[in-house]
Amino acid sequence: MLLKDILITMRPNQWTKNFLLFAGLIFSGKMTNLPDVLVSVQAFIVFCLGSSSIYILNDIIDRENDRGHPQKRLRPIAAGQITVPVALSLAGSLLIFSIVLSIRYLNVALIDTFFTYLLLMACYIFVLRRVVILDLIVVAVGFVLRAIAGAVVLKVAISPWLMICTFFLALLVLMGKRRHEILLLGKEAYAHRSILKEYSLGFIDQLIAVVTSSAVISYSLYTFSEDTVARLGTNLMPLTIPFVLYGIFRYLYLTHQQNQGGAPEELFVNDKALLVNGFLWVAAAVAILYFT
Repeated sequence: MLLKDILITMRPNQWTKNFLLFAGLIFSGKMTNLPDVLVSVQAFIVFCLGSSSIYILNDIIDRENDRGHPQKRLRPIAAGQITVPVALSLAGSLLIFSIVLSIRYLNVALIDTFFTYLLLMACYIFVLRRVVILDLIVVAVGFVLRAIAGAVVLKVAISPWLMICTFFLALLVLMGKRRHEILLLGKEAYAHRSILKEYSLGFIDQLIAVVTSSAVISYSLYTFSEDTVARLGTNLMPLTIPFVLYGIFRYLYLTHQQNQGGAPEELFVNDKALLVNGFLWVAAAVAILYFT
C-alpha cells in the first residue's frame, strides 16, 4: 500500500463538488473580506474530509461489484491494494477529523448542515440508492446542502431560486452519469448495479429533458427576481444566463454525442470549453457584483 493509493481512495477529484460552498461567498458580496474567505475555506476542508470518508465507505461496500466494472476495478480497494480494515480506519479517521474541525472552528448552522449531509449520504449508501428515482434525488440534495453550507457558515441568506437551480443542475449531471453507465456496461449494467435495471436510455433522456428545462428556467428566474435584485444590489445578473445556457448545452453535447459523462468531475476540468465557460461565468458574476 502506497500513499498514492490512499490519496486515490480519498477521491480528491471529487472535491470539486465542494466548490459549491464558495457560491455563498461570491454572491453575498463578501469575497473581499479575508475573515469570511478563511471561514469558507475551513468549511470547504470540512466537507472535503467528510465526503472522502463517505466515498471510502461506499467503495468498501461496492468492492465486489466494482471488480466487474472496466474502470472502477482499478480503485485501490477493489483492486486489493488497500485492505478493508485499513480503509475503515481511514474513513473513520477522516470522519472524526472533519467533525472535530467543524465543531472547533465553525458555527452551529454549518455543523447542523454538515451532519445532515453525512446522515443523508449514509442513508443513501445503505438504503436509498436501491430506490429508483430517489437514488438520484438524494444525491442532488447533497449538492444543495453544500450550497446551503456555504451560505450559513457566513450567516447570509441563500435565494430559494438558487437552491432550486442547484438541485436541477445536479440532477442533470447525475442523469448524464447514469446514462453513461448504461451505455458503457450494456447488458452487464444490471449485474454491476441492480438499480440500473429500473432505467433505460429512453427514460433517462426524458428525465434529462425535464431537468434541463427546469434548470434554465429556475436560473433565469433567479437572475430576474426582485429578491435577487434587492439582495445583490444589481439588475445585471441576467447577463450571465448565456454562460449557463452554453454550459448546459455543452454538457449535453458531451454526454449525448461524445458518450462522455461517466466522470463529470473530470469532464468539467478536462474539457477546455466547459472550463473556459465556467471561468467566464464566475468572472462575469464577480464583475457585476463587485464592479458595477
